[in-house]
Amino acid sequence: MNLKVTVWNENLHEVNNEEIKKLFPKGIHGCIAEFLDKAGMKTHTATLREPEHGLTDEVLNDTDVLIWWGHIAHHEVDDNIVEKIYKRVLDGMGLIVLHSGHASKIFRKIC
Repeated sequence: MNLKVTVWNENLHEVNNEEIKKLFPKGIHGCIAEFLDKAGMKTHTATLREPEHGLTDEVLNDTDVLIWWGHIAHHEVDDNIVEKIYKRVLDGMGLIVLHSGHASKIFRKIC
């Protein structure tokens, strides 16, 4: 059984900054997911601007570990989505918070 990992990213730097877009043409989330795929994990990506930030019940229920990369739009994450993530973490889903995710709503709720 492969570990199922969802990599979440705001995906704003890659869209708004040409230099970052050149460095991460598939987004930071795509870069992380590609690395994990090569390591044998089953990956999915999700971003802020997708409906439900890409974190639907179906996605979260099919995720063993959620990797969270946030930086400039923590305030834009819907509180209902944070609550869904929080409940999944309490039910056993792993959560890895990267970069300035210490300011994210989900990290602050857990801490």
